[in-house]
Amino acid sequence: MKINLPDIPEAEQTPLVKGLMAIIEQLSETVARQAEEIAVLKDEINVLKKQKKRPAFKPSKLDVSTDDETDGKTEKDSPDNKRPGSRKRNKNNSLTIHEDEVVQPELPLPEGARLKGYRDFVVQELIIKPRNIRYRLAYYVLPDGSTVTASLPNGLKGQHFGIQLRSYILYQYHQCQVTQPLLLEQLREWGIDISTGQLNRILTEKQGDFHIEKDDLLAKGLQSTGYITTDDTGARHKGKNGFVTHIGNELFAWFKSSDSKSRINFLSLLRAGKVGYQVNTDALAYMKANKLPAAQLTLLTNSPVISFKCEADWQAHLAKLGIVKKRHLQIATEGAVLGCALDNEALDMLAVISDGAGQFNVLQHGLCWVHAERLIHKLIPLNDAHREDIKRIRDEIWSFYRRLKEYKKAPCETKKIALSNEFDRLFTQKTRYELLNQQLKRLNKLKSGLLLVLERPEIPIHTNGSENDLREQVKRRKVSGGTRSDLGRQCRDTFSSLKKTCRKLNVSFWEFLNDRLSRANAIPFLGTLVLDKALPASDY
Repeated sequence: MKINLPDIPEAEQTPLVKGLMAIIEQLSETVARQAEEIAVLKDEINVLKKQKKRPAFKPSKLDVSTDDETDGKTEKDSPDNKRPGSRKRNKNNSLTIHEDEVVQPELPLPEGARLKGYRDFVVQELIIKPRNIRYRLAYYVLPDGSTVTASLPNGLKGQHFGIQLRSYILYQYHQCQVTQPLLLEQLREWGIDISTGQLNRILTEKQGDFHIEKDDLLAKGLQSTGYITTDDTGARHKGKNGFVTHIGNELFAWFKSSDSKSRINFLSLLRAGKVGYQVNTDALAYMKANKLPAAQLTLLTNSPVISFKCEADWQAHLAKLGIVKKRHLQIATEGAVLGCALDNEALDMLAVISDGAGQFNVLQHGLCWVHAERLIHKLIPLNDAHREDIKRIRDEIWSFYRRLKEYKKAPCETKKIALSNEFDRLFTQKTRYELLNQQLKRLNKLKSGLLLVLERPEIPIHTNGSENDLREQVKRRKVSGGTRSDLGRQCRDTFSSLKKTCRKLNVSFWEFLNDRLSRANAIPFLGTLVLDKALPASDY
């Protein structure tokens, strides 16, 4: 920071004063230069620690228009002198007017004033107040001595809180991520007489219909586009570390929490609600591909029993066959779960796009290019030569990435061969940085996953969709920590799935909640909407 020296009249600037002012100015420049050097060194330290640098704030360009509406003029040059962003549609034309209020001038009008009409000014308002309804259910005694009592409207049976109120509670908690204590405080301030237990029951209990719809969503979603993106993140439960897995595409999002993120867990999710284990052709092929020893493979192949209803039956069967080693149990179980999942014909051609985590390496496995490039980006250069090589390789990778996106729009055999050859050249070259060479060699071994898009141009080449969908789970974990009951964890997964899917289908989550709680069911099942809107995949 540079010191601003006071203005001293020329007559008072003695040699001593002039000398001191020169020293102060020199020290000021030295301090400013050292401050800049310290900031640069901090940036270098952050790079070495894999942290972010200081954000670079670019000069504001708000005063210069970049669109064609003003022909390069600034907002001040605009003839109507409107504020920025005011060139919008006339929203009053689409608003429903619920009430007209005539306002007369405050000053008394002189005699002879005539009414010429009204100038309309529309104000949007929200009315928030409690509304308690007493339903008086008529009951009659019939001639035979029996009684008949009127029934409550749909959605209110056994409920002392109305449909709108319950919808609001679910919306605030799941859509707006308002915590239970804040939500309870808000409702009480508005005059709603509700306890902590009642609020918790509204959020967790009697949500069976929502759970059914969420389970149906996965089965329909796997049939929608022929591919999914998937990822997982941490999700604490009952004070212990757990995980939540995301499965989805541009039409749906589905979440499931569990205590493990193993491949067995992921394959179990792909069963889409089915249970059981099957030792069929697909299962045996998987076991052989994953190098289950021939002796154990022969035992499973020759066994007359090939279908098992539950995990206990399956484990007992493996013990009877003498398959007890942990690695052998894992491969056999993965194969049996996959055999059960592949009863769903939609999985025959399903492409699974992931960040490269081993648990997702099943079926047709595609890899995310963003995560692949990140391996190069994280390398720490030791000299200028290393920096130059890393920058050049990264530029080539992103150039190749753009060519893949162009291929997706217009695939052809010529481009396919050219891209495959370019991949080989890019990831087999040698640089002056040995660690960079090793990373390129590692990525070259992942060619089939990174170039799956050449065979399936409709699939995405990144997992940004899963990353975005999981972001809410991360925020909720930071705010609330985790769930404390199995029912609470199930509700978190269910409403996260339904909310994200509503957003992707352009369905109002608020209207969806009101529709389901009132049992009007005017909005079709979300799984049905997913299938209805399933179109040939575009650049995701």
